[in-house]
Amino acid sequence: MNNGSGDHVYAVIMAGGFGKKLWPVSRRKVPKQFVDLLDDGTMIAKTIRRISGLVREENIFIITSELGSNLLAGILGSFSDDNVIIEPSSRNTAPCIALATAHIKKRDPDAVTIVLPSDHLVFDDRAFIKIVEAGVEIARENNGLVTLGIKPDRPETAYGYIQSDGELSLPAQFSGNLDIQLFKVKAFAEKPDYATAEMFLESRDFYWNSGIFIWHIDAIAREFERSMPDLYKDLLNIYESLGTDREHKVIEDVYSWIHPRSIEYGIMEKADKVFVLTGEFGWTDLGCWDEVLKVTGSRSTFSGEHPDNRHVQIDCKDVFVKNPAGKVVCTIGIEDVIIVETEDALLICRKGESHRVREVVDILRREGLDEYL
Repeated sequence: MNNGSGDHVYAVIMAGGFGKKLWPVSRRKVPKQFVDLLDDGTMIAKTIRRISGLVREENIFIITSELGSNLLAGILGSFSDDNVIIEPSSRNTAPCIALATAHIKKRDPDAVTIVLPSDHLVFDDRAFIKIVEAGVEIARENNGLVTLGIKPDRPETAYGYIQSDGELSLPAQFSGNLDIQLFKVKAFAEKPDYATAEMFLESRDFYWNSGIFIWHIDAIAREFERSMPDLYKDLLNIYESLGTDREHKVIEDVYSWIHPRSIEYGIMEKADKVFVLTGEFGWTDLGCWDEVLKVTGSRSTFSGEHPDNRHVQIDCKDVFVKNPAGKVVCTIGIEDVIIVETEDALLICRKGESHRVREVVDILRREGLDEYL
């Protein structure tokens, strides 16, 4: 990518989620994207470092809550406040992206924007940057919407899916890269049951939805106008207010009445020109403790100040302990168990069941135990 075109490439990192299924480490006060889950840095710091291989730091925006903004200051002391966009409340990804679109269009009306979650893990940063760079060129050349699809290796029920429909030619500078493929998108599918996920896997034309999108700023604005006209009007109001005394009040007012809607349901499923790029770059969304287990290889993890030998096992098999508090944990005669301990909470669950941790969080909220959320 030449320097001139690179000037117009932006990234929006969405950092407003909670991460219920990674409780009790992920909390409302410190959500998972601001947590060092793998003892190698926070998820958001790694996301910024990864995308900075393609996007200049001054062109990287983070959209988060007021709490997230305060946490960012402690994690990324040098990151510009002007590039932190604050949502008054969480309204899912469509309003989040609309707000970010208004900010970026104000900065650069010829921007190509890469939208990505703050809490996903990528093992091959170089391969990731290469496929995203291809996506930027496709978005620029075709004036369409591009998403990244992950080739499934199992019938996964925790992810959404993208169905491909006919392979297309890559831009000339990427045509020799056999690791990247480009398809038209036929359909988006919500998280399936197990039998449907097996059918998706067998069909070979379904890919996991990574939640990473690339588009020219005019293309996404066009789709908001066509498919979500009310939100598009709100986007225009916000755009006009940016940089004025009205900015804060207009955004607060808009967020007081807009309904939560995902970008997939609101825009991607209805858009005419949608493409999916597929490639291997070692992706997982670390959505639950079982996903963490796959990454760590069942190795128990303690905080950096405490050695792994604080987990004492006798006649145990496949017992994982996440223990940021650094306490001594002793397990005897158990197998296939996940244990997560913090200063004020303890989670014990069987492997394969950690997706149900969100049910625990909902029960705690109903019981009025918000101090543990």
